Amino acid sequence: MQTVILGAGGMLGRALGREFPEAERFTRAALDITDGVALRGALAPDTRLVLNAAADTRVDAAETDPHHVVVNVVAVGALAALCRKLDATLVHVSTDYVFSGKGIRPYREDDPVDPINAYGRAKLMGERRAFEEGDEVLVLRTSWVFGMGGVNFVDTILKKVESGARDLSVVNDQVARPAYAADVARAIRQLLEKRVTGVVHFANAGEATWHELASEAIAREGHADVRVKAVSTSEFPRPARRPRWSVLDTSLYERITGGAPRSWREALGDYLAERRAAAPARPAP
Repeated sequence: MQTVILGAGGMLGRALGREFPEAERFTRAALDITDGVALRGALAPDTRLVLNAAADTRVDAAETDPHHVVVNVVAVGALAALCRKLDATLVHVSTDYVFSGKGIRPYREDDPVDPINAYGRAKLMGERRAFEEGDEVLVLRTSWVFGMGGVNFVDTILKKVESGARDLSVVNDQVARPAYAADVARAIRQLLEKRVTGVVHFANAGEATWHELASEAIAREGHADVRVKAVSTSEFPRPARRPRWSVLDTSLYERITGGAPRSWREALGDYLAERRAAAPARPAP
């Protein structure tokens, strides 16, 4: 039985590679999932599991660039149809941005969806296309992912500090549950071991604002001289609207697996240690 990872060069793709070391891996450079011919050629007749970590996650660009729909919707449908023909299970990763952020409790899998930006609308269409075109499909929704191998908020903040920034302004009125890519990949493996299909939410335990996440990362890296100012979303305008409160309920995952996600602070510590270990050695003074 063959396992294939698409988008293997990104944060989640790399983490999935560690959880599924036997898998054949395709980076974006090696395989464009919007190329149907290349996609059909990449999946062998004995492929039984496809882990799709390929996505266009440029939230602001999605407001004006329609190409994200080709990646996040059209290609997902084609992939799901191909998996159905191969009798393969498809795992597709989605987002908390399918919700409006106007809820009063953590979002469950069956709560009404109401995305408020183009990226969220496309990811929701991708979910629906996967279920329409596929057969055995697991959609895992997650939020605020950080990890090695791709652009993420924690790394962006720390690079600013490492480049000399000592005064930062970070939004403090958007709330969600951060998720470490390594833990997301592990959750996918656990759900597959239980032969789960449908929609499942996963993120690390505990709520946070972007300001809290940034402050925690900066403090853990010992930058006591850095000032992190809390600002409102209105003070930091972006092309795409963000949900103000998109906390995911992970109780379904917990019931299925019999375990609860660890805290995002603990997971952040592991990521920072991994990030330090991967940093190039500095020359001696």
